[in-house]
Amino acid sequence: MSVSLSVCLSVLPALECRLVPGSLKQLDVGNGQVFGVNSNNQIYTLYSTGWIQVPGSLKHVSVGPAGVWGVDSNNYIYKLGGGDWVIVPGLLKQVDAGGMISPAGVNMYDDIYCLTGGQGSSWINIPGKLKYYSCGPYSCWGVNAVDNIYIMKSALFQGVTPTSCAGSLNWQQIPGALSMIEVSTDGKVIGVNSNGDIYQRDGVSPRNPAGTGWHQVPSPQKVKHVSYDLGHLWLIGRDDRIMDCTE
Repeated sequence: MSVSLSVCLSVLPALECRLVPGSLKQLDVGNGQVFGVNSNNQIYTLYSTGWIQVPGSLKHVSVGPAGVWGVDSNNYIYKLGGGDWVIVPGLLKQVDAGGMISPAGVNMYDDIYCLTGGQGSSWINIPGKLKYYSCGPYSCWGVNAVDNIYIMKSALFQGVTPTSCAGSLNWQQIPGALSMIEVSTDGKVIGVNSNGDIYQRDGVSPRNPAGTGWHQVPSPQKVKHVSYDLGHLWLIGRDDRIMDCTE
């Protein structure tokens, strides 16, 4: 049985949102970059002049300290290097580049993997089952098939490190239910529930990676995907509309 998210709407600042031209099914932001894919698995990145199409075909893309990674419709894994997509051995349905140097993700069976040191071809299997996994500077978060939320803590807490991406192998369940979750480069934890509502974790810090509770983030539309970087919360609506929001 899932636990309801605690909500504290009275202290929430209003979001200033602008509709961004274009249509995407998934988007990721990190290190000041924006990458996304549309319903035809075409890849785009945002420059000041607008969206620029990137050669290739991906169903999911991620950008962060570990670089730019993606997976295609056959679950093959790719990393962007020197302007070209380089195939990386392994199969994943979702990949995340938010860890310090190690990408991580989940496969079609919800098995969890990370790449130790961020290089080579040796994926480490992490015990457990998740449908979505995302890492930040001091913790990794995930949600499973029934929307339960879990955290793998950071180096200071015997968890995830650049050289030991699998962490302590001890998951901590967090109260609440989310269908997807993202950890930003600066450690913010934001997710979306099955109703399309956005929630952010309060009190997250290096000394308390699990935080203290959830608050709902007011949104101008129901969403299916979120990502946060440098003060901007990016939203993908259920109709694939793109919004860039700030407080």
